[in-house]
Amino acid sequence: MKLLAWKNKLVQNFKRVIKNNDGDQITGWLIVVLMVVVVGAFFLSTYQDTITEIWGAIVDKIYDTFGL
Repeated sequence: MKLLAWKNKLVQNFKRVIKNNDGDQITGWLIVVLMVVVVGAFFLSTYQDTITEIWGAIVDKIYDTFGL
């Protein structure tokens, strides 16, 4: 029962946030988007070589598995 009440409260809060056109709310969302972009760019630049190696290993495993 607590889970259902929690879910209803979450949905009500989500609707309230989406309907809020206040400038502070929009600024908050822009700050969140900016932080996600900056952290993502840092992650990609820092681990670029590792990501390339992992992706290459995944592709090689697919080729080996399916005999391509």
